[in-house]
Amino acid sequence: MRLWKTEEDRVAFEYARKITAYYSKSFYFSARMLPKEQRWATFALYGFCRHCDNLIDTPRQRTETEILREIQRLTEELKVAYNTGESQHPVIRAFIIAAKAYGIPVEYPRDLLRGVAMDVQKARYKTFDELSLFCYRVAAVVGLMMTSVLGYKDERAFGYAEKLGTAMQLTNILRDVKEDKEMGRIYIPQTDLAQFSVTEQDIINEKMTPQLQALMKFQVERAEQYYTEAMPGIPLLKTDTQYAIYSAAKIYRGILRKIEEHDYNPFLSRVFVPSTQKIKILLHEGLRTKVLLAQEKLFPVHSGIINK
Repeated sequence: MRLWKTEEDRVAFEYARKITAYYSKSFYFSARMLPKEQRWATFALYGFCRHCDNLIDTPRQRTETEILREIQRLTEELKVAYNTGESQHPVIRAFIIAAKAYGIPVEYPRDLLRGVAMDVQKARYKTFDELSLFCYRVAAVVGLMMTSVLGYKDERAFGYAEKLGTAMQLTNILRDVKEDKEMGRIYIPQTDLAQFSVTEQDIINEKMTPQLQALMKFQVERAEQYYTEAMPGIPLLKTDTQYAIYSAAKIYRGILRKIEEHDYNPFLSRVFVPSTQKIKILLHEGLRTKVLLAQEKLFPVHSGIINK
């Protein structure tokens, strides 16, 4: 299957590829190892998601009302694109071609935009249930869309993808406590703050207390549990695409390990997994995938229809 039919479509996909390469080198490297069709569809998906994120993540002189209007216009263009199968919007053009090709329902990107709007309007979350809804909208739905693109052997893969997306978003929140509070946002639920006797002012003033350390440890363990519950879903994906999700999960889990190495102090510096370690993970998982594919050729197992 060739995703684009015209030169204009190709340009749109190339634009999405450049967005991916610019904003996420490790994700770009991982996507380049996918089969050609899934590779370009992944660039299109990432380009759309990054554009949505950038509406609020990049510094711009726009009011909350103006940003919400922009989100609404993008939502309306998305609806038209799903109805017509085309768009002149630079990121929706490639996205809608991929979405139609891989059967991605409109509810997923629409929920992503709801999550972006939610992030504009909410700076605090009272309970973990409230935060879970945010995580679903901005991250879990991305996992659901990627599941359609990567292909799956069993529809249960979608439930596991939702858990993995939530795990990754919780990881982002723990990594970015310092940056987020400087933008006026505290994502850790207020009920959790109260449970561990941590105040918002402790976070705002970067007051690292034993209580905050215990709270961070609790949050890391919560995220870790989501990863543990999500991992059984990866073997339900097509074998030749599994490595990408194994790699992403290992890299993000590595961020949790870095937080632990900092004694759960989110104010020391922004933790990250070194590029050399990322490449090592990607190459290891890519090699493991080749071994699995070779085994399947030698010992074929008919375990159901593989989507796409």
